[in-house]
Amino acid sequence: MNRPPEAYIHVDETSLLAFTTACFEKVGLSAHHASIISRLLVNSDLRGVRSHGVRAASGYTRSFAEGHHNPRPNVRVIAESPTSVIVDGDGTLGYWPMVEATEGAIAKACETGLGMGLARHIGHYGSAGHYSRMCMESGCIGFSVQGYRNMGDARGLDPKPQIGYFGNPPLCFGMPAGDEPPIVQDVATRILADYQHSPEFDDLLSRIPAAFFKSIGYGAVATVLGCALAGAALPEADEVQDRWPGANHGGMVLAIHIETVIPGGDFSKEVDRFVKDVRETYEPMPGYDEALLPGAIEEERMALHREQGIRFGEIEQRTVREMGERLDVPLPF
Repeated sequence: MNRPPEAYIHVDETSLLAFTTACFEKVGLSAHHASIISRLLVNSDLRGVRSHGVRAASGYTRSFAEGHHNPRPNVRVIAESPTSVIVDGDGTLGYWPMVEATEGAIAKACETGLGMGLARHIGHYGSAGHYSRMCMESGCIGFSVQGYRNMGDARGLDPKPQIGYFGNPPLCFGMPAGDEPPIVQDVATRILADYQHSPEFDDLLSRIPAAFFKSIGYGAVATVLGCALAGAALPEADEVQDRWPGANHGGMVLAIHIETVIPGGDFSKEVDRFVKDVRETYEPMPGYDEALLPGAIEEERMALHREQGIRFGEIEQRTVREMGERLDVPLPF
């Protein structure tokens, strides 16, 4: 889980955003491209989602510099219908192409009630919550998922991997509220985190098999919706990946325009009632003070970090310092 760091310094949002943008520009990205990725990474840090914040930029900048992703892509809409839009990411990371796909999906939803955006030939797109939150900000329910090619291919591996640990693609459902925090289920599909592989956790496979069967299914659905539907099997996919090895992902976002089916005020009123009832009638999870639904903690942390500065732990400081020194960009702290 993305727990707050025990030891930290405070970093100003504006300074961190400028630093991250400068780092991406140093490895060849346009100012527009760099600003999109940096804004979304800083947003993750603001929400306390440390795993997908600016510390990821160190690996991203190396990936661009080493030719794994395209720093100067021709991101463009290549096809659309009354309810869908398809964006070609041209071998770059998934952030910019997915922003374009999400904006297209929202526009379609506002016209027809439903809109779908797909991005193909992309790399990692970060937190799925970025794109679901964009939908919420435009009066839509949002769903986003990313998949990647060959996730299920274990041929030639000896021993075979345990299917209980199958995949871990991201997905997010985002539902706006009124006065209460929105409900944002922003997760990876596996029941356990990537680092939770050991005999200690292997015992859970037989103790709570239902949980693992659910996560296996979520991983499979994410792969098909986020990768196969986005065009993983198209003839040009191999060519793009040969040139940009990191571009083995796809992404999907679905926007549902609320006003098309129910007055927005009535929807928000019911979501608020539901969130409030849960908070007031359920006991909190062990170690927590309130019974909260997904998304509430992120809202609290964003407000806190905007007021006091982002809490930067040792991992964040170390990775940002390494990137700043490597790219000769002054640190934001």
